[in-house]
Amino acid sequence: MALLKTKAIVLSSLKYGDTSLIVRCFTLEDGLKSYLLKGVLSAKKGKIKAAYFQPLTQLNIEANHNNKSTLNSIREVHIVNPYQHIYTNIFKQTIVLFLSEILSSTIQEEESNKGLFSFLETSFIWLDTNDKTSNFHLLFLINLTRFLGFYPDTSKINYPYFNLMDGNFTESATAKEVAFGENLGHFKKLLGTNFDSVETIKFNQQERQQVLQIIIRYFELHLDGFRPPKSLKVLETVFN
Repeated sequence: MALLKTKAIVLSSLKYGDTSLIVRCFTLEDGLKSYLLKGVLSAKKGKIKAAYFQPLTQLNIEANHNNKSTLNSIREVHIVNPYQHIYTNIFKQTIVLFLSEILSSTIQEEESNKGLFSFLETSFIWLDTNDKTSNFHLLFLINLTRFLGFYPDTSKINYPYFNLMDGNFTESATAKEVAFGENLGHFKKLLGTNFDSVETIKFNQQERQQVLQIIIRYFELHLDGFRPPKSLKVLETVFN
């Protein structure tokens, strides 16, 4: 068992028994880790509070990491980069629930990935501090594929079809699943865009949903066992 201090981002928390939580975090130093927080729901004066473990909260933790056990323990925890708006703004809150569900099913590596951690850290700070965020989740998911290993090959981006299985642009629609036409045009707008300019892309509600459906399908084809998040319908309802 090793005592480690590390940054961590909360992916999910699940009630365990009457008073405890099982929390999954993506840590800077050790990748994905699960923690059992005994009695945290009943402790009124403890140093570790359940409120620290809302989805995508950024933490500094001191934890015991046991390589022989899937459940680890946290000794100390402090919030870093505290969000000012994410948990009080219904739109941002919905995006966070949706993305935490996506990340819970896509991040599986139990080893350090500092590039991915930095991307998550800076992305969520941007979400918290900016007002125009209706396209944030679309660009976030596209950029997440860089770290998951299947970012679209844009070398032939002017071709009229996008092969979802191979992740590249083609001259003809010979593949089983392709994006084309207006939907592909909307999808292309996200490629090479950064968060500061994402809201210059104007989508209506239908276009935004269609682009999201392409991205979700792209994830399904490239990640074993990936399923559309349950919160997808909530996201669509809130942004309708």
